[in-house]
Amino acid sequence: MKAGRYVMAVTVLAGLGTAVAGVWCLVAPRSFAERVGFAYHEHFLHDIGAFQLGIGGTLLLALIWRDALATALAGFLLANTVHTVNHVVDLGGTAWQALALAVVSVAAAAALGLRIAALGYVVGGVSSATTPALAPFVRQKTILLTTYRRDGTPGSTPVSIAVDGDRAYVRSFENAAKTRRLRTNPAVEVTPSTARGAPTGPALPARMRRLDGAEHRRAAHLLASKYPFLHGILVPLMHRIMRAKTGPTVHFELVPAARSGQL
Repeated sequence: MKAGRYVMAVTVLAGLGTAVAGVWCLVAPRSFAERVGFAYHEHFLHDIGAFQLGIGGTLLLALIWRDALATALAGFLLANTVHTVNHVVDLGGTAWQALALAVVSVAAAAALGLRIAALGYVVGGVSSATTPALAPFVRQKTILLTTYRRDGTPGSTPVSIAVDGDRAYVRSFENAAKTRRLRTNPAVEVTPSTARGAPTGPALPARMRRLDGAEHRRAAHLLASKYPFLHGILVPLMHRIMRAKTGPTVHFELVPAARSGQL
């Protein structure tokens, strides 16, 4: 644990320091040159800033992205794109050099997009599934969660999912309709889907259990790891802002029905 925190701290400090130096070179190159004792050459200092910013961005992104290739491509894309802008703004080099750099950035952006698509648009950390029924959901970005009212009427909502071994986890809030339905009927169906809830695979019968304490915190950690921006920042922030209306954040454990002995 201490070793992990040390690595994290060094990465954060190195990433921030390098990125700040890069921005300094880009925004105030003369000030940077005077501070470090460089001979002043605006375009050269701007290019140093581009590469520093790319290195810093790569280090910081590596804290939340778990795919090395996607992280490296993103850092390169940042540095090369700023480098391209430098050539255009500073009129450094020839026109064909700026064009060549722009083409490389477009190619890198396309490669990054293809890589992220191959990862199922999930760039965070994922755990493996020890239950075959949950294997399709390990890198699944969105599922359609179907819960049931007292009279058996179904209600479906697109949600995020994080798999860990023989179970999975989803997040909701206290006053959500699905949370109310789960209080009386824990039987659900989960279906791989698009972000808008259009099914893309077969439904899996399952049962859900509300979590608290350490289990609640672990579910939050798994979701934040898989979705670093969405569930690490955006959703918790929105839940906090809207807490008076939505109630507190809640987490549920999801177990395939076949494993739990339920049909």
